[in-house]
Amino acid sequence: MPIKTNDPNKKTWIPVPANSDFPIQNIPFGVFLTRDDVITIGTRIGNHAIDLGALHQLGYFKDIPLTDDIFLQDTLNDFISDGQKTWRLVRNRISEIFDTDNASLRDNEEHKKVVLFTMEEIEMQLPVQIGDYTDFYSSKEHATNVGTMFRDPNNALLPNWLHIPVGYHGRSSSIVTSGTPVRRPMGQTMPAGAETPVFGPSKLVDFELEMAFITTDANVLGEPIPVDEAEDYIFGMVLFNDWSARDIQKWEYVPLGPFLAKNFASSISPWIVTMDALQPFKVESPEQEPKPLPYLLQEEGNKSYDIHLEVDILPENSTPTTVTKSNFKYMYWTMSQQLAHHTINGCNVNSGDMMGSGTISGPTPDSYGSMLELSWGGKQEVKLNDGATRKFIEDNDTVIIKGYCLNDNIRIGFGEVSTKLLPVYQPKKKQ
Repeated sequence: MPIKTNDPNKKTWIPVPANSDFPIQNIPFGVFLTRDDVITIGTRIGNHAIDLGALHQLGYFKDIPLTDDIFLQDTLNDFISDGQKTWRLVRNRISEIFDTDNASLRDNEEHKKVVLFTMEEIEMQLPVQIGDYTDFYSSKEHATNVGTMFRDPNNALLPNWLHIPVGYHGRSSSIVTSGTPVRRPMGQTMPAGAETPVFGPSKLVDFELEMAFITTDANVLGEPIPVDEAEDYIFGMVLFNDWSARDIQKWEYVPLGPFLAKNFASSISPWIVTMDALQPFKVESPEQEPKPLPYLLQEEGNKSYDIHLEVDILPENSTPTTVTKSNFKYMYWTMSQQLAHHTINGCNVNSGDMMGSGTISGPTPDSYGSMLELSWGGKQEVKLNDGATRKFIEDNDTVIIKGYCLNDNIRIGFGEVSTKLLPVYQPKKKQ
């Protein structure tokens, strides 16, 4: 089925600001609360949100096999379960409805009143109910930096790293959408030179610049997904800040890996950009040496995506500073390889499951994807525009991650994931 939405010459009758992340070629999916306090599934063009539930009720999706309530739910899970054919039919229809030459909705003022909202009139929600969340560790540059800091620089990568997409199962209940503040976590740490651990607030809270992909129902228990079919089961991608408490993690991660240092919060951008929208931005992924085992070996061709990423730190009552610029194309292991490895043992993957990329670092210091690397373990200060410095994230700092694709014809973006770090929770005193 052709992806009509990707035509770079397509125009819309909705005003779209220059350099918008959301031209008519994007058509992401999300969930929002309307001005009438109704939760609906929608999309976005320019600075307008579009109520797909209202569009469906008004008959604009006729001839597409959709249940009556498919867009009247508070998550995208059921829509994602319908599969790639349905996603493409719906996106193609949306691009037709909002094409500049289509008068059916453009000239119907009554319909526009119930379908269109400005972004100021809505409140974005978590787009999917995330049943399971897996976090990978797939940036060679990041893994090398961390290994160099904490182990022998000559053996920075552990023996398995170049052979498998390393990952762990995270906690889905603490994943929140952009704009939701998170709190500095409490936990055990082992101070340098101490013989016993201490309990208290983490002193080394960090962001992790990541992206994540959302899956559809991909397989049944016991059935692996072939690597060259894996992307057919990926609905789309979001920006992902996988918060980390480095001092808690250092004490707890041996022998079973991250736990309290990671599960206190993770933040995602609210609009899921579909894989279809990202097709014009496919690029080669890094060369893999040694060659992966056959179940991870992909056919030749472009398997990664050229997605520009940047992170700003915004102190309270100040101005933002861009502290890093990176790119998703640096990832050593592709999403298809991650999903194929995830299921090679027969693990079943469901609609709304989320897979984090792992911290995305580039080859130069200005492209590192965490404060751990930018400050090199706290040994260097990162200067901010207001004259302040940071080694890690401080209370009331807001971390803003942005991402977009850009070629000669079009820009497709993800918006942002913006999260404020609040001080540790203080229980209310009993009266």
